[in-house]
Amino acid sequence: MRGPYHMKGSQMEKRQEVDSEVAAAPPEETTSVKTKRRFKFSFPSAFTILFLLTIIAVIATHFVPAGAYSKIQYGVDGSKEFTLTQPTGETKTLPAEQKTLDDLGVKIEIDKFTSGALTKPVSVPGTYQRLESKPAGPVDVFTSMVDGTIEAIDVIVFILVLGGMIGVVRVSGAFESGLVALTKKTKGREFVLIFLVSVFMVVGGSLCGLEEEAVAFYPILCPIFLAMGYDSIICVGAIFLAGSMGTTMSTVNPFSVVIASNAAGIPFTDGLWWRVIGCIVGGAVVIGYLHWYARKIKADPTFSYTYTDKEEFERQWKIPMDHTADGRFSWQKKVILVLFISAFVLMVIGVMKLGWWFPQMAASFLALTILMMFIAATGSERKNEKQLVDAFSAGSASLVAVSLIIGLARGINKILNDGQISDTMLEGATELVKGMHGPVFVIMMLFVFFLLGFVVPSSSGLAVLSMPILAPLADSVGVPRFVIVCAYQWGQYAMLYLAPTGLVMATLQMLDMKFSHWVRFVWPMVVFVLVFGGICLVLQTLIYGV
Repeated sequence: MRGPYHMKGSQMEKRQEVDSEVAAAPPEETTSVKTKRRFKFSFPSAFTILFLLTIIAVIATHFVPAGAYSKIQYGVDGSKEFTLTQPTGETKTLPAEQKTLDDLGVKIEIDKFTSGALTKPVSVPGTYQRLESKPAGPVDVFTSMVDGTIEAIDVIVFILVLGGMIGVVRVSGAFESGLVALTKKTKGREFVLIFLVSVFMVVGGSLCGLEEEAVAFYPILCPIFLAMGYDSIICVGAIFLAGSMGTTMSTVNPFSVVIASNAAGIPFTDGLWWRVIGCIVGGAVVIGYLHWYARKIKADPTFSYTYTDKEEFERQWKIPMDHTADGRFSWQKKVILVLFISAFVLMVIGVMKLGWWFPQMAASFLALTILMMFIAATGSERKNEKQLVDAFSAGSASLVAVSLIIGLARGINKILNDGQISDTMLEGATELVKGMHGPVFVIMMLFVFFLLGFVVPSSSGLAVLSMPILAPLADSVGVPRFVIVCAYQWGQYAMLYLAPTGLVMATLQMLDMKFSHWVRFVWPMVVFVLVFGGICLVLQTLIYGV
């Protein structure tokens, strides 16, 4: 039985040394020795980090001047005209013609708007205007959290339905039986699954930005990776990190490179081969990094960066494979597992081919969950209606914290937008890079997008905000605009591996992983993206620049 005196040899020696120090110390020193042991720094949780960032965002609205660019948008309220919104908030309609865009200095073809490729408001170059400050107050710290959660309701509902599905599958016993079968077949070849998952995520990220949707993969893969002897880092690495690397090196991702190219006024095929090469190199680097880490923890489990949280992670995700009713992998369990896996296949097809978003994904998951409930209610191991409903409720409840994290992150962005300081930061970045030439210009652009990625973590949002402003600067220094698109991708996503305002906090909360542990693991990949991206940008400038 583990108690206060159950320690390894080195731990006991250390305890004895401390006790002897306390006994030998004068009375006035005894308190200080005890204090050292009592007050040990613990890295704050995801909720605390986001709460502090919310306060910092509120303070920033008091010191950063407010300002905005004019924005132009096509098809507001179903109209066939442009709507121009001025910094003061005044709006007017303009004819949907190429001449309108040319007169405004927006170097984008009209068909990019009329075809639906650009649906969000696009910044108009040269229209930045300082505005009366709109500082947020103490009350906004709390209202932004609520408003951000309301804005993220589509994602939250999807996550809650996902949690309910997990609960139903677990109570059916399908997970246990499936894992027993899988671990027998993969004995000695465990990394093959990590490799396949990573390749899938890199390709999915590069083609369609498979990131937020990937939160659905953790419930099916975490128990498998645990059964194979891996840790929570491998789970996040194979899913989030690999998917993010694919999105960083996007080839035809419509939510980043395509919309950024459209907003820059160029075909998305410009610079495509550079992005293809980047995707291959980036994918190889991230898989090689995961292989190195996997071998290390296989040889010595204490090497794991999250070893101190191992028990908590296993309590949450490990499937107790010795408590099935009769150990049989019955047809009901097989069908439930097939339905469970098919939900994710259907999700990928829906996103890539049918234009699905979170409401449609949530509805498909809910339909399949109800079907699983009917199947689980049959056979010799059948569960009754109350067991299945309770399992769904408990599964949803387990992911409430993850849902709230997403809402809190959205709240930070809302404070920055309502305070009208995002455009001011963009204007400041524009002034910073003006007058620079060649390689220095593109390297500075890389770091500009790196910093803007924290303020605007949305890839499509940053594209339509910044590209019409920053892409024309490339013309003035003789650099092709596709180079700026590459700088946008590599800079912003290097930040999104770390930015608490992005998806990373929700992912870490889901796996109960400390942010400090994640930073320790991921920082080499951030450095790789910035260094590799910087080298590619300089080469592009030297080869194609005037």
